Amino acid sequence: MEGEREGGGRGDGRRGSGPPEGRPPPDGPRCAVPPAGALYGGLPRQAAEELSLQPQGSGEAKAFVSAFLKRSMPKMKDEAIQDVLSRKAVILEHYAKKRKKQKRKKTKSFTAKQRREMRLFEIEPEQQRYAIFLPLHELWKQYIRDLCYGLKPDAQPQMVQAKLLKADLHGAIVTVTKSKCPSYVGITGIILQEFKHVFKIITKEDKLKVVPKLNNVFSLEIDGFISYIYGSKFQLRASERSAKKFKLKGTIDL
Repeated sequence: MEGEREGGGRGDGRRGSGPPEGRPPPDGPRCAVPPAGALYGGLPRQAAEELSLQPQGSGEAKAFVSAFLKRSMPKMKDEAIQDVLSRKAVILEHYAKKRKKQKRKKTKSFTAKQRREMRLFEIEPEQQRYAIFLPLHELWKQYIRDLCYGLKPDAQPQMVQAKLLKADLHGAIVTVTKSKCPSYVGITGIILQEFKHVFKIITKEDKLKVVPKLNNVFSLEIDGFISYIYGSKFQLRASERSAKKFKLKGTIDL
């Protein structure tokens, strides 16, 4: 009984059944360690002839391998490379040089204060002539006709109104039809500039009027179609109106 326990002959197979710790199993895979000079040894003559290679000596092969490893692993020193070669296989990796990101220069725009000081949006008095802007009005009419598919007599007024809500109004002739301020009623002219809260209009009398949108109703006519603009609901810049979705409302107050 004692001999069976020590040798593990007929036991449960748990004691003495495996190899000692730290050793590979007798039938498992083994890694053959090449001799020291095998790395730099020359190819057999038959293999060199098949590959059309010129045979090199061990010194030339050693110099080539050293130079190749330096290029492939530039971050490692020679001693570290030799230490790695003597211990384990090496996976050659390509180290790409990091490119420095160039900072994009942001274009500086004028501030609101600078624009006012430079008077960029002011129209010179000699340019405030109604006749000068009549060609602009003709261009605007052609623009609206193209936008509304020709403005045919059978065109739906809702479609025309929806197009005008998002259209550019520079060059349109508008009239103030209703206002909480009686002095604005009846002003008619070509829109020269549209801001968020006001219209700048040039009248037939060559007078530049600044009319607020708030509490005013404007009308514009083109090819028989008359459209009304409620300024209180129209307080947007021209660029913002093109992307805004307007909702239909039953009653609109001034």
